[in-house]
Amino acid sequence: MAITEAEVRHVAMLARLALTDEQVQHLARELSSILGHIDEIKALDLAGVEPTAHAFPVRNVMRPDEVRPGLPRDLALANAPEARDGAFVIPRIVGAEEGA
Repeated sequence: MAITEAEVRHVAMLARLALTDEQVQHLARELSSILGHIDEIKALDLAGVEPTAHAFPVRNVMRPDEVRPGLPRDLALANAPEARDGAFVIPRIVGAEEGA
């Protein structure tokens, strides 16, 4: 199946893309090639083949989520530029322009 340059221009317009004539020609060739491969896949007899999302079985390789002791508060705040009442002090961001 071949994609025409007019179809590429139409899709580019819908996507609000400004394409040069060279880009339109290149995309028409590339998209036609992709659709050609899809046509080849459609021609295959895949009746007994289960759909797959991955070529290999997927398994979780992460460690189990276990509760562990965290960093002590004093140690966490040791290098903070400013701390007050056991918390980091940061500049106000939300509402800063309102003067509140």
